[in-house]
Amino acid sequence: MKKNQLHYLVCLMMLVLFSCKKDAQKNLAVNGTTAAKTQSLGGSSLRVSMGGNAFVTTLASGGVETVTSTTLANWTNPNSIFSAYFRLGNTGSLTVQVKAKVASGSSVIKLTVNGVPFNVSMTGSAFTTYNVGTVNITSPGYVKVDFQGVSKTGGYYADVSDLIISGPVVASNVQYANDSTNFYWSRRGPSVHLGYTAPANSQWFYNEVTVPVGQDPVGSYFMANGFSQGYFGMQVNSSSERRILFSVWNPTGGTTTSTRAGTGVVVQTFTGEGEGGQAYLDYNWVAGTTYKFLTEAVPDSSGNTTFSSWFYAPEVGSWKFITSWLRPSTNTYLTGLYSFVENFTDTNGYLGRKGNFGNQWVMSSTGTWTELTSAYFDGDATANNQQRMDYGGGISGSNFYLQNGGFFANYVTLNQTFTRTATGTPPSINFTTLP
Repeated sequence: MKKNQLHYLVCLMMLVLFSCKKDAQKNLAVNGTTAAKTQSLGGSSLRVSMGGNAFVTTLASGGVETVTSTTLANWTNPNSIFSAYFRLGNTGSLTVQVKAKVASGSSVIKLTVNGVPFNVSMTGSAFTTYNVGTVNITSPGYVKVDFQGVSKTGGYYADVSDLIISGPVVASNVQYANDSTNFYWSRRGPSVHLGYTAPANSQWFYNEVTVPVGQDPVGSYFMANGFSQGYFGMQVNSSSERRILFSVWNPTGGTTTSTRAGTGVVVQTFTGEGEGGQAYLDYNWVAGTTYKFLTEAVPDSSGNTTFSSWFYAPEVGSWKFITSWLRPSTNTYLTGLYSFVENFTDTNGYLGRKGNFGNQWVMSSTGTWTELTSAYFDGDATANNQQRMDYGGGISGSNFYLQNGGFFANYVTLNQTFTRTATGTPPSINFTTLP
């Protein structure tokens, strides 16, 4: 080949490559046009799995949409909406792609990225990465991506496995659930705790809990009186059921048993997250109302301890007894006092919840009240491993507060101590008339 011919061919190839690059850039839609199949974006990119970061946030009537451990699935209803979340700590340009497949025919789906809609056409039964578009992130926090069906010629819209995010904004400070072995926990969301330091020989623990209106979705547990051997608080179990729950773990080689129970209280055992005795009272507690919790620990002279709890609702106007648990091989007063807020329904992990905890007191075995005004704020493994960053805690008025879920922007740094204003007035309890 002559030198001038070779030069011509090289120039022609460069022209073709430049033209392809221009076409690819055109296909990276910025304002809702149909996107093409994937082109190389260059730079770093991150894969956000739907299995750990997506939820069905709107389930249409008759819809069967669900999120499996790997994909958005059963996507047939155009009125159902999936939502996926990831957190960006920087601002700047964000480019999004989606990895999906269609069993038969073709589909058009709409992805709304931080409020900006894009339509994506897709076809083919093999997973393919499709370009979605580019948006500008103006403030740090969680980015929400909604998925909704537009049209389809096959039986369902698509199976979606991942979002691929890239651009300057993902160079650092990006958080999302990336531990596939713990996707169940990341979908539940982070649990957060308040730890109280009580003096020795604390026989009684008193706490008050108020859940703000609108912060009580199904799956919430607002635990007031936790201690080294158990926990006591209130739950939202379904749209029609709420419980006051008091549980004590079994000791090694022994079984915790109920020695007496209050009216209407169900006593049973529990397994899963440990094993032990569980007692609950169905009670329709109401957000915005302050409820009181009281727990006692009495060691006997034979190496056992009885733990008992009472619940006070202003709607009733008196203390209600839950149960007394006899825990063998245990000789202690109350230790390791704490409160927590958690979500125990993974499909509701995108919803937020918040609890206010106030007026904490302990009474010693000799009858001396001590006010607990400091609390140590920490979180579970989901929070500590940055699988979820939507958690908070601190001071709200005269109370401590705990918050999790909802993918809010500003998390509160873990592992710090908060101090509330002291009331100076012990609770008024007639112990001789407790049921």
